[in-house]
Amino acid sequence: MERNQAGKPASEYLVQVSHLKQYFPVSTGFLKTTMLKAVDDVSFGIRRGETLGLVGESGCGKTTVGRTLLHLYTPTEGEIWFDGEKIGSRESLKNFRKRAQMVFQDPYSSLNPRMTVADIVAEPIDVHKLCAGREAREARIRELMTLVGLNTEHATRYAHEFSGGQRQRIGIARALASNPEFIVCDEPVSALDVSIQAQVINMLEELQERLGLTYLFIAHDISVVKHISNRIAVMYLGHMMELASANELTGHPLHPYTVSLMSAVPIPDPKESRKQQRIVLEGDVPSPLKVPSGCPFRTRCSRATKECAERCPEMREASPDHFVACHHL
Repeated sequence: MERNQAGKPASEYLVQVSHLKQYFPVSTGFLKTTMLKAVDDVSFGIRRGETLGLVGESGCGKTTVGRTLLHLYTPTEGEIWFDGEKIGSRESLKNFRKRAQMVFQDPYSSLNPRMTVADIVAEPIDVHKLCAGREAREARIRELMTLVGLNTEHATRYAHEFSGGQRQRIGIARALASNPEFIVCDEPVSALDVSIQAQVINMLEELQERLGLTYLFIAHDISVVKHISNRIAVMYLGHMMELASANELTGHPLHPYTVSLMSAVPIPDPKESRKQQRIVLEGDVPSPLKVPSGCPFRTRCSRATKECAERCPEMREASPDHFVACHHL
């Protein structure tokens, strides 16, 4: 039987999130605060070696899920399990931080401008004391830079001397420095040119195959997410709407929000594109400070009924491994 680092039987899921909530107090007037529900009762699991894509509109809570998962924010409620161990105590968090890392969205602001590339890449090595001496540390830096396609001669340069794509490679090298098993990729290609996006995506796939990594890949471009993900989860206003395999979700979306998102994906073939029916949602996304009662999507949904206003739908399995949160499938 396969066992984890703690010697316990290994679970099918490397990462499990159960009823995760992340609320932030927001000042709304003199001595008044309202809770902004950035993430509201989200549950999912990520299998070993797979990529789970997380998509949705800007402000739906995708990045907050990733940051809360890594305990960059302290969760308001809910449980996070990693490799069969609940994350919460100081000891479990210390071990988790070594085995889980993050690649940030903006390669310009996520790198310290006062540090050389070598020091940026070696930061996790120094924090977790992973190299015995200076020579071992320098050898590891060279290995990591080569791994992500950077010239080792540039180790003494500063981040501002590199292009956006190269800076993101530095960020990926830093994330790999502690030999992690799990990486949260927070829109890692959204700030890059299209040609560079493909290079970075392909590199992430090669690294996953070579190092046995598990990814949570956060993005708003479904075509990019479909390319790299095994399964895709769709979020709206802090809630998870649908979860299925990449082919199943893009080929047979069931939730009306997912159907609308898929209708907006451009098709390269002009003839097929003309046949495509664009579904335009009415109204605007509600404020997360005033989330509608019941289903959060009901104010923009053509299927909405009285039941949708009274009760928030739970995620249920509509078909094998295809989960949807909707009263009217």
